[in-house]
Amino acid sequence: MKGIFPVERFQNVETPFYYYNADLLRETLNVIRTEAGKYNKFCVHYAIKANANPKILGIIRESGLGVDCVSGWEIEAAIQAGFPASKIVFAGVGKTDKEINLALDHDIFCFNVESVPELEVINQLAAGKNKIARVAFRINPDVGAHTHANITTGLAENKFGISMQDMDKVIDRALEMNHVKFVGLHFHIGSQILDMGDFIALCNRVNELQEKLYARQIIVEHINVGGGLGIDYAHPNRQSIPDFAEYFATYHKHLKLRPQQTLHFELGRSVVGQCGSLITRVIYVKQGTNKQFAIVDAGMTDLIRPALYQAYHKIENISSEEPVETYDVVGPICESSDVFGKAIDLNRTHRGDFLALRSAGAYGEIMASGYNCRPLPKGYTSDELR
Repeated sequence: MKGIFPVERFQNVETPFYYYNADLLRETLNVIRTEAGKYNKFCVHYAIKANANPKILGIIRESGLGVDCVSGWEIEAAIQAGFPASKIVFAGVGKTDKEINLALDHDIFCFNVESVPELEVINQLAAGKNKIARVAFRINPDVGAHTHANITTGLAENKFGISMQDMDKVIDRALEMNHVKFVGLHFHIGSQILDMGDFIALCNRVNELQEKLYARQIIVEHINVGGGLGIDYAHPNRQSIPDFAEYFATYHKHLKLRPQQTLHFELGRSVVGQCGSLITRVIYVKQGTNKQFAIVDAGMTDLIRPALYQAYHKIENISSEEPVETYDVVGPICESSDVFGKAIDLNRTHRGDFLALRSAGAYGEIMASGYNCRPLPKGYTSDELR
């Protein structure tokens, strides 16, 4: 694993920290641009909630992607990173007046609206600025996804979106308003989806809803199918770039777009997930009664996914080439859930060794916290540590 990581450059960097392979990120973005570019009207937005490190955002902006935001602060981060407001989509179930006003002031591309009360507030605030806000309605398609229960979003029981049976009356309400323009439909069924059948099910549901609207002579300008494409956490080296060709081809084959319609995607994890690793040092190797522990200086404050979702991240000792032994890899936080992995096979591990927790580019650094008064981890790209 030493070849993947410039371990000698890590010696003077305070751990824990996030290390981002900028070359892999650029290669991933090139594949996205190539595969989406095969189809005339496919527009890709990066879901900034996955990782808002300014250096990462700069690389993504250079690739030409738009951006999907779920808070006003994310809008500010996108603007600061140089993304044009005309490529910013603002989603989220609980937009505050302050955030809506910020988006209106920047004249963003579109609001993804999740309720009638939100629509009314946007119309009111836009009227106060004598503006017209472009809106798409997030419809909850009641489509399940084969993923963790905490990250499925398209079922009727989830908090997100407007129910299908309410779609017509919400559209009618928007058409009565003077300061919103209804331009699209938005969907998102969940995250870390690897079964293309889930996306086919979404396509079929969107086709049904489009037919309902077409019967009313309504053809929306934009269809937004969200994101959700997963990554291979178990084998980050074997499949470092997700199968974007199959992903985009699935929508091209199964979603019936009208000639004048554009199709929007909001990809996050699949863009940045594999390019990032959490680098941590071993503080102690502790022999327990029935197992041995590798106690590291990173904790659930730096990468919360294992504690929050029981998520798996491949762990590698990038300092050692000695024979393999088995360890529980744990952090220093005063919580029993501060465990990165149990019964993990690592090259024999010593105090001071560097461990890499792979596939941590998405929902890693961005979800870090200051619990136990710990400082937030810093992020470095390979461009900086060559």
